[in-house]
Amino acid sequence: QLQLVESGGGLVQPGESLRLSCAVFGLTLDTYAIGWFRQAPGKEREGVSCISSSDGSTYYANSVKGRFTISRDNAKNTVYLQMNSLKPEDTAVYYCAAEQLTCSGVYDDSGDGPVFRGNYYAMDYWGKGTLVTVSS
Repeated sequence: QLQLVESGGGLVQPGESLRLSCAVFGLTLDTYAIGWFRQAPGKEREGVSCISSSDGSTYYANSVKGRFTISRDNAKNTVYLQMNSLKPEDTAVYYCAAEQLTCSGVYDDSGDGPVFRGNYYAMDYWGKGTLVTVSS
């Protein structure tokens, strides 16, 4: 059965770290890119990070560059999001989602390198989310 299952969310203080996991069932990471999205209360869902299927290229939103790291373990069919130096504005429900082959929603508007904004409508499958709360 095809499923994406997020875990690892919780309550942390500002400056602390969390590692989210996205366990993927029913499809393989060598054919599907996996993106992380988040949605804060009252806000639209936004792209956070993505890892492509073919060469494992990674992309990040500007708001998390330098603090978050996406990685994958093909043997475990799991994608991780290591989140360091967490801020209250990182509070949200975090979702992982899958799309075929490459990460869509990647732009390079300023010439400073690719930025992941995500494309909600390009994603084929979604997990149910895990809540991350950053508060003192």
